Amino acid sequence: MSGFASLSKPLKPQSEVTVHTLHPTLEQKPRAKYNVPDWFNHNYAISHDAERSRNVSHQVRQDGRRLINETYNESWWNKHDNDVRISNRLDEVDKWRKTLEYTIQDVDREVQTMQSVKEQCERYLEHMRSPLDITLENHVTRDGRKAIDNVDDEAERELKKEVYVIDGIKRQLHQQVQTAFDQIARLNEAKQQLIRDLQDKHTAFAICEENLQLNEFSPNIGYKPDPCRPIKGQITPEEWVAFSKYNKDRAEKEIYESTRLRESIFHTIGQSSSDLESQGKASEYALRKRLHELERSLRELEWQKKQTQEEILSNENDIDRLEKAVRGNKEPLIKLAMSRQENRHSRPGMDLVRDEVTYGLCDEIQQLTAEKRALEDKLKQTKHAWNILQQQLHRIEDEIAVKSNSVMLESRALDTRRRLNTEITPSTETDRNRQLLNMDTSGLRHVLQSIY
Repeated sequence: MSGFASLSKPLKPQSEVTVHTLHPTLEQKPRAKYNVPDWFNHNYAISHDAERSRNVSHQVRQDGRRLINETYNESWWNKHDNDVRISNRLDEVDKWRKTLEYTIQDVDREVQTMQSVKEQCERYLEHMRSPLDITLENHVTRDGRKAIDNVDDEAERELKKEVYVIDGIKRQLHQQVQTAFDQIARLNEAKQQLIRDLQDKHTAFAICEENLQLNEFSPNIGYKPDPCRPIKGQITPEEWVAFSKYNKDRAEKEIYESTRLRESIFHTIGQSSSDLESQGKASEYALRKRLHELERSLRELEWQKKQTQEEILSNENDIDRLEKAVRGNKEPLIKLAMSRQENRHSRPGMDLVRDEVTYGLCDEIQQLTAEKRALEDKLKQTKHAWNILQQQLHRIEDEIAVKSNSVMLESRALDTRRRLNTEITPSTETDRNRQLLNMDTSGLRHVLQSIY
């Protein structure tokens, strides 16, 4: 039993014990009396209990002081450790916050670059309208060819091929523009996810910073109902890191895909420009070749016309000579011979002899008749040849008109193609500056200058 318990133990009053009186005649008041030993025991108990209470109180005070020191030190270190944890958490949140900010800046730059490349691709796609219109105009112009000149020649095939090339380039560019649009949408989506994550990081950083500034003397602290309760939606630190890392990796992946797409667009534009320029040169070469062939054919026809006209003139002169030979030479001689022979038929009697004169005149008449017939036949042949030459001259003149029309159309087609500009807009600022400064990318300029 402790000292405090012994103090509370009541003493047994004397009325409850046997009283031995020495003087029976002395009247006693009716109250309780204690024995002397009880009195001593009572005093001793009080002293003993008091001393023991003081000892117990001293021990309790010492235990309290030790507990105060221990709890103070433990609380201080707990607060210090949590301050360090909050500070470390602030550093970690700030690190991820800066990482997300840098990633957002990279995404913004990539979006702007991708938008610029997309606009450049759209401009090049719009640029395809001019070559297509010119090529179709060439087709329409060459459809004006007439007769035999309306042929499916090499120029026709090259122009058709050029239409197919331009159509293929337009499809590729349209697909690249659509792909670039989708890529920009994915970049913006990744950016929005980063922005939401960054906003959460800013909020978490502000809360952690406010908690780090709080202390036991802060005015806005107080008891909270069940602060350690499980909160719906809480995640582990690993999940927190994985979420931010996923957002960062996703943005970097979209940036990488955007870079590859930009390279693909530049390659498509460059290849398209090369294909279009190559096919344009092939078409122009075929048109020039065809124009040269037409001009040469036209010159040949003009020479043939000149020669035919000269031949017709010569033929007409020969016709005149043949007609003069028939009418001016042979007919009078025939008349003369026939008249002589007929006059000799009037000789009388025995003078009507078949002499050598008769045979000579008959031979002359036959010879002149044969010569006249031969000249008439030759005259008919000459006139027939003249008719043929006239027909051929008309045919040549018609063909010259056809060829002249074809030459005019081919020249017009070539003049139309002079408006064609197959040079591509520089893909990058470096290419644009190189073009403006007339810089040589092959490295041959210095070699050629040293040689020549």
